[in-house]
Amino acid sequence: MPKLHCKPCLATGLFALALALVITLSFSAAAQNSPAPTPGSQATETTSNGQSQDQPVDTLKVNVEVVQLFFNVKDKHGALIPNLTKENFDLAEDGQPQTIKYFKAESDLPLTLGILIDSSGSQQRVLDMEKEVGASFLESTLRQKDEAFVISFDVDINLLQDFTNSVSRLRHALNEAKINTGGVGCSGGPIGPQGPIPCSSTGPRGTALYDAVYLASHDEFSHEVGRKAMILLTDGEDQGSRLKIRDAIEAAQKADAICYVLLIADRGFYGFGGYSGDSEMKKLSQETGGRVIEVGNKIEKLRQAFDQISQELRSQYNIGYTPINTVRDGSFRKVEIKPKQGDYKIQARSGYYAVPRRED
Repeated sequence: MPKLHCKPCLATGLFALALALVITLSFSAAAQNSPAPTPGSQATETTSNGQSQDQPVDTLKVNVEVVQLFFNVKDKHGALIPNLTKENFDLAEDGQPQTIKYFKAESDLPLTLGILIDSSGSQQRVLDMEKEVGASFLESTLRQKDEAFVISFDVDINLLQDFTNSVSRLRHALNEAKINTGGVGCSGGPIGPQGPIPCSSTGPRGTALYDAVYLASHDEFSHEVGRKAMILLTDGEDQGSRLKIRDAIEAAQKADAICYVLLIADRGFYGFGGYSGDSEMKKLSQETGGRVIEVGNKIEKLRQAFDQISQELRSQYNIGYTPINTVRDGSFRKVEIKPKQGDYKIQARSGYYAVPRRED
């Protein structure tokens, strides 16, 4: 199958990281290319069509004047809280109060989903369950303007279906995921003008989880605008990734992708020692505005988890502000959204990277 070529990198540091990967994404025969974002779709404080300040724009890009974030609000029992206004919240960046420019409860903005399915040996007994319930979730969640892609990861990373709105194609892609415990392919494949990805055989490889999150963020989500969510079906165990969990988190944050992790594990596979991937998955989800949901190997729990994600994605608030700090030096800016009163829990990403403005 033809190899995936890296799209233009977000920054020099990311491009260097991409070159360090010893992985290849391969398209399935049915993979489709996604359209390029429409020029001028990024957020600005004053829009050319005269939008009012309370009218949000359909983007999460943060290399422009307005920073926008999607978030959920829950009560102490975990129930979603609707019908709040911007007067209910305080907003701060790096500890400095910010003025809220945009605020709206969103349920119908286009949604981009990425389904990342673990096809390593540890998922042997639960993979069919993941395929069945994942396809049902896509069928019930995707609307006309939404799109999704499917990636499987094990010793290799495979793009089984690129962006599409077709549930039948996505279902077919999920069914293409197969357990793979063999040796990693080392064919290289060009990645940008600097030549092939370097190849190395050092260290064990079994589940290139962190690399998969990085590539889904960098090669897929980073070129899209609007609401974006990555759903990982995995036990959370990484073995053999060339990148670290911090690299995966940074890539997801720069791509504005919310990460949900459905922790699916056949506990009998691990024996007495159990598994320990949940702590790193909690870091990934919490810092991107998602969460970890424990599923085990129960199909009903998996269905409930997908239902919860669907409800959260359709019950988000969209908040936007113009940062007091206007310097775009590529640094990470911590953003805090706090309720002015009430015992509310805010589920939002931890911040953003103030990347330099792109030159047209």
